[in-house]
Amino acid sequence: MSSSRKNETPKTRNDGQWTESRFKGFVTSALRGSMRRWPPKWEALKKAFIGVKINKKSKRKAKHYKCSLCEKEFTSTNIQIDHKDPIGTCNSWDLFIEKLFCEVENLQAVCKTCHKIKTKKEQAN
Repeated sequence: MSSSRKNETPKTRNDGQWTESRFKGFVTSALRGSMRRWPPKWEALKKAFIGVKINKKSKRKAKHYKCSLCEKEFTSTNIQIDHKDPIGTCNSWDLFIEKLFCEVENLQAVCKTCHKIKTKKEQAN
């Protein structure tokens, strides 16, 4: 066995094909994806809703929302739902799930730019 094989992380999940880290990433991603159906997420989006407006150039209608941070107006493609109190790193699935599926008071609609800046600051701390 080569020295590089000796230091490999054991693959204990998915019939020996995944490491524990890969498994955790898979479950975390699946849980975050299910957040799309969480009713308080939609309530936070509803609170930020300004109205439907028509684009002067394309003549298409689009829903508009107000960013909670910069307070500018954005279409639905440029708005995201953010946890005011970040989820961060959790030591247990129970804590991660509790923080992820929070109530509407801990959620806010933010534009993509503000969300990126806020997330970067949170990760630096």
